Amino acid sequence: MTKTLTGIVTSDKSEKTITVTISSPKTHPIYKKQYSFSRKFLAHDESSSAKVGDKVIIGETRPLSARKRFTLLQVVERAGIKHEEPKEEDKT
Repeated sequence: MTKTLTGIVTSDKSEKTITVTISSPKTHPIYKKQYSFSRKFLAHDESSSAKVGDKVIIGETRPLSARKRFTLLQVVERAGIKHEEPKEEDKT
């Protein structure tokens, strides 16, 4: 059985590769204060279907490159529509 992780896609700029950030709450052993801990994983996305902000499930696989050890299993939830302001052209 392979290890599966659920996280948010933070980058899809590389070809067939996504960066997934997985954050989890932790408690300090002495002070008992809650804080969030996050890790980034590179995952293989063959069809480039995942976009920034999507919630995805990734699964462990054989090493695909120097840092890529996971592959995209499923897109759980799509991100909302991203609005970008149009760039103003310089008038000279």
